[in-house]
Amino acid sequence: MGLRLSWCASLRTPDFPAADYEALRQRLAGSTPFNHLGWLRAAEAALQPGQLLQVLLGYKNGQLCLCLPLVRQREAFGPISLAVVRHLGYPLSDRIALLIDLPGNAAGKVLRAIRNQLPHALLQLSEVPDGAAGDNWLRRWASRSSTFERRLTCSVPVHRISDADRQEVSGDPRYKLRRARKRIAACGAQVRRVIATQDNIGQLLDAISAVEAASWKGDDEVGIFSGEQRRQWMYQAFTALAGEGLVCLVLLELDGRCISYRLGLLERGRVYDYNLAFEPAYRDLGSGRVLLEEFIHWGLDDGWQWVDASRVSLENSSHQLHERQTEQVDQWRLSCYSWRLDGIALGLALRCWQWLKPRLRKRAASPQVTATPNPPQESPNAISGHSQR
Repeated sequence: MGLRLSWCASLRTPDFPAADYEALRQRLAGSTPFNHLGWLRAAEAALQPGQLLQVLLGYKNGQLCLCLPLVRQREAFGPISLAVVRHLGYPLSDRIALLIDLPGNAAGKVLRAIRNQLPHALLQLSEVPDGAAGDNWLRRWASRSSTFERRLTCSVPVHRISDADRQEVSGDPRYKLRRARKRIAACGAQVRRVIATQDNIGQLLDAISAVEAASWKGDDEVGIFSGEQRRQWMYQAFTALAGEGLVCLVLLELDGRCISYRLGLLERGRVYDYNLAFEPAYRDLGSGRVLLEEFIHWGLDDGWQWVDASRVSLENSSHQLHERQTEQVDQWRLSCYSWRLDGIALGLALRCWQWLKPRLRKRAASPQVTATPNPPQESPNAISGHSQR
């Protein structure tokens, strides 16, 4: 029996094949908490006017082998707006697996279905790791695009937990940890581990969102709880994941009140260090490293294999796991430009910019010779020493 494709408009309706979806997710080793149906349903609930969700389902021999929840919206590119399709969850899902359990020879059929159902200039998938399920598909999609770009978005540090972690870390981090522990002990704060449940997740989210709001993330409105849309998404998503035992926190508490935290999502022995914040009044405690080490020790106690930074800045990342990392995961942004006129034009603009950008940088970096006003022993008609490039 061949591949049978169909579309549905929501993940939240009773007729969505939730059990089939979960079976597909479990079959794919690269699946992350951000592929969890509870996370994606929360992302759907947070969609804004103008964002259209369409879910592509693929069945083969009666088994669900493909599920791609895609969102179409118009985005500005200079003075014009064009249709862009992304995977549901952008931009708060740190790493996605493409839920595709099919050979690559079906890639062309699936891409045609997406272009017919969701006409677009650009299909863009963000935070796709190396070796993800569907890599063969993406190469085929690249060959069927007017322009294709594969751009590194971050190199995530990860730490494999081992018996060596029972020993004190060496080098400069050792002294930073010792100083932080002394400061924490001196003020009377205590570290606590929590596996969230549906009974306590609301109280926990209230506590940590208050800490984030007081931190620089709240001031700059870049936190995961900043704004009603994100707050709704996070509360609903973490409540759903807590019901599956996938939310873990390490809290620093003073007199029973949270003053610093790290929030993790646990999947298949890997804890994704998703978010952290601290109250500004306690920034000098250096609690971040202490709480990160607590995740590692918790892993030793409970048999986790990895601590994963989830997402970091591409340049100048300050994530403390860099001090402990044993490996890294490269995550990519994949852009497929369509053969529609707007897709061809947008891809051509990208290629022109890629050609021009290094030349502009080179020109900006070229040393400039500054003219000296009224230089001695020089004719008033002499040519200035400024670069004419």
